[in-house]
Amino acid sequence: MMFEQANDDVEASPETQARRAAAASRSTWVSVCVNLLLTLAQVTAGVLAKSQGLVADGIHSLSDLIADFVVLFASHHSKREADENHHYGHQRFETAASMVLGMLLLFVGLGMLWTAFRKLEAPEMVETVHIAALWTAAAALTAKELLFRYMLATAKRVKSSMLVANAWHARSDAASSLVVGVGILGNLAGYPIFDPIAALIVGFMVTKMGWEFTWGALHDLMDRAVDASETESIRETLTRTPGVLGIHDLRTRKMGDMIVVDVHIEVDATMTVEKGHAIAVEARRRVLQRHRVLNVMTHVDPSNDHDEFPDRPLEE
Repeated sequence: MMFEQANDDVEASPETQARRAAAASRSTWVSVCVNLLLTLAQVTAGVLAKSQGLVADGIHSLSDLIADFVVLFASHHSKREADENHHYGHQRFETAASMVLGMLLLFVGLGMLWTAFRKLEAPEMVETVHIAALWTAAAALTAKELLFRYMLATAKRVKSSMLVANAWHARSDAASSLVVGVGILGNLAGYPIFDPIAALIVGFMVTKMGWEFTWGALHDLMDRAVDASETESIRETLTRTPGVLGIHDLRTRKMGDMIVVDVHIEVDATMTVEKGHAIAVEARRRVLQRHRVLNVMTHVDPSNDHDEFPDRPLEE
């Protein structure tokens, strides 16, 4: 018999969802301000100081700025309630946003690689940069690293994979600024080729990160299960529920940053349907309360192995 309880238990708390949305919006708007200033400063300084690496880094900051608006859009839509056409809500807006971020990084990285390769084909055209480019790169590195640490701390606090992706996007900018700074130093030391080499390395870093985010989000959209440790934790919560004699066919799939669970619960074959239903309700309530689970569908199976588990009232 199939029991799929209504969402009248301890569903993913609305207060928790609201906190996640507020944190996502706040951290992303901070990122918008930082990236807007960095884009203007890096591109302007790169052009005036004749540094291809700094211009490439500025374009990377611009991609961050675009990504921030994608995150704001997804964060707004993912918190919408379930409706007639989306029975499980809109959590996968976050997964889709992570995929868009990854594709954005991928195409930006490939463009940077192409530009750097063309410069390396004609090294005699590489000019000596102005020292102002070095100070701009150092300031950008500091700002991006601080932004990364702030965004990652926020993402971990609210457990948002979309914000984690955006935080590491900021870290990729910090790493690229470091590489650009080294390239500018080499250029100033009398090796002009170092600047386009730095731009090439930055392009490779961005491309790699873009591929990883895109591939990971694609798997999540194909109902990838959560990791083994989290699955085992959910299994333990279910098996510790009074009246549950065993479970099997436990399956999970990611729904944005939440989880949807399907499971078969074994109960005493001699008990009434009402008692079996009550045990399933309690098992579901505990999972929703203790894990980042959006919904649990339980199928109750009879079991004859009940000698060790006498009929007993459910614990509150």
